[in-house]
Amino acid sequence: MKRYELLAEEIATSIRSGMLDVGDRLPSVRQISTSRGVSVSTVFEAYYLLEARGLIRARERSGYYVTAGNTRLPPEPVIHSNCSTGAHPVRVNDLVFSILESARSRDVVPLASAFPSPLLFPLPRLARSLARGAETMDPWSTVDAITPGSATLRRQIATRYLADGALVQPDDVVITNGALEALNLCLQAVTQPGDAVIVESPTFYGALQALENLGLRAIEVPSCPRDGICLDRLAQALAADKPAACWLMTNFQNPLGSLMPDANKRALVDLLAAHGVPLIEDDVYGELYYGPRRPLPAKAFDQEGLVLHCSSFSKCLAPGYRLGWALPGRFREQVARLKLTRTLAVAAPVQEGLSDYLARGGYDRHLRQLRHTLALQQTAMSAAVLRHFPAGTRASRPEGGYFLWVEFPAGVDTLSLQREACLRNIGVAPGPMFSARGEFRNCIRLNFGHHWDAKIEGAIATLGALAAAQLDSPRPAPAIEEPGLSALGA
Repeated sequence: MKRYELLAEEIATSIRSGMLDVGDRLPSVRQISTSRGVSVSTVFEAYYLLEARGLIRARERSGYYVTAGNTRLPPEPVIHSNCSTGAHPVRVNDLVFSILESARSRDVVPLASAFPSPLLFPLPRLARSLARGAETMDPWSTVDAITPGSATLRRQIATRYLADGALVQPDDVVITNGALEALNLCLQAVTQPGDAVIVESPTFYGALQALENLGLRAIEVPSCPRDGICLDRLAQALAADKPAACWLMTNFQNPLGSLMPDANKRALVDLLAAHGVPLIEDDVYGELYYGPRRPLPAKAFDQEGLVLHCSSFSKCLAPGYRLGWALPGRFREQVARLKLTRTLAVAAPVQEGLSDYLARGGYDRHLRQLRHTLALQQTAMSAAVLRHFPAGTRASRPEGGYFLWVEFPAGVDTLSLQREACLRNIGVAPGPMFSARGEFRNCIRLNFGHHWDAKIEGAIATLGALAAAQLDSPRPAPAIEEPGLSALGA
């Protein structure tokens, strides 16, 4: 551990223990430098790290202050998945579409949203880069970069991976229209209709929709809110069900927020390679870490070219620009051909604009501020869940991203809760959205990626009251197939 990390951890321990309380002013950078015999830059790095974790914040011309301390948190969830070995058809589209449609209005409190607030991103600066990129764009680039994409942008993406310790070459990268296109292209490259694909339980509903659209079946394997997919159960599924592929999020999984330890990622890649099963890795939240460094993707441990890694700028820099990429390993040619026949190319001005932004610097500064904001908002939401939700409620403790997974006591039905919340202009993502078998009826995913204010605090209080009312007056749970726009109050 580096010197600034040791210093940051010591201060963090003082904050969590209560020795330093919320609102306390930290010693000045020069005081710490003198008393500890370390450089000023070391102290600044430690304070920047604590800011990224949401523990302290700088006030202009005043110094650094503690913003979050030994806040009590709800207990962590325990995944009680009934999923067993065996592949099952997927039918989630109607449920997912109806719930997303019911939460589209700007008047709805966006707790069900899949995106953080657009106000967190440097959109004016991106717009200037987009204009510069269009003005200086080589006309021939509109032809040369059709597939796999802008050479300059691919080089910048590869450089970021290299800086984090993952060996990536520009020619490994295929630029796509967002991560979802990358994921779908990779899925198509390694499967045929009727194949079975391993997914986590719970899993991102977009993965389930992709399986349903391609006529694939799902093998659900339980995932832990802290460490990710259960490797023992994964090994059983690989041996019993002979899947064609595996689709996972190893960093800050949606909806749990789990982060697989590096040792687990290495074991995961080795296990899948032993069975010859490709891994489609969704890593769209990897840059949104609260700790000292970006967690490595599973791709970093890939020796066989079996990991098809996908990411994008949509969640961390440029929502709406729809620019993602794939590192498809040994399947690069198949993915590039599918891209060519499906959508041909990503808009050249968007690629040139993002290239201009990345080349001018400032991206990492933006990410530090974004991580800091998300960490603070996670603390606020966790504390609100503890205050307002019924006794016995559990919540995850993600180390990155912007989703909180909440497990209510068994008497709460979150499909009913979602409909009642919708009538009050509150968006909620109920647990059955995240399971091919309609599990997790007493769970919800909450988005803390929007500015914390009285409106969101009030929405959390309302959800807690609605859940408590269900526990006081239990009622039969509706069938999973029932939600439609009219039933959801849309």
